[in-house]
Amino acid sequence: MSTSPQALRARNLRTVAALAALFLAPLALSFWMYYGLGWHPAGRTNHGELFEPARPLPDAAQFGGKWSLVYIAAGSCDVDCRNALYVMRQTRLSLNQQMSRVSSVFLATDPCCDREFLQREHPGLTIVPTAADPQGFPAHDRATSLFIVDPLGNLVMRYDVRGNPKGLLEDLKKLLQLSHIG
Repeated sequence: MSTSPQALRARNLRTVAALAALFLAPLALSFWMYYGLGWHPAGRTNHGELFEPARPLPDAAQFGGKWSLVYIAAGSCDVDCRNALYVMRQTRLSLNQQMSRVSSVFLATDPCCDREFLQREHPGLTIVPTAADPQGFPAHDRATSLFIVDPLGNLVMRYDVRGNPKGLLEDLKKLLQLSHIG
């Protein structure tokens, strides 16, 4: 049984067309769903609360042009405060070579502080006495929140220190990897 060259050619073209459709149809479908229907996946890669857009802080000079981990609490520094400062210190130390790009800032809202404890346990911590309500930072859940401020003085993210600190470390590593400033 021999087939004519035209029939053989037609069969080969159908095979090539079927293979092309097999690979191009899912791509065309995904473009149509994303751009045509406006469907966007609900997944996210950040672990903390992202402020969109980033909020410019009025007194950005106190952060010194670096990425900053910021904690806001009473200067007396109770147990929750000490835990938050511990998480902040350990996260910064876990950055290894990138550690110099990140500063730790404690905004103390009362007359400050147990400086001996803070200097002994948290070397390199910048202590900034501040008003009872520092401008630009959300007022709720401050006692359990760490904030990330970018080198330009924008409030970028918030983390609950009662949760797993690995999420904070992962997000901070991503920010440092993608950032060319600070």
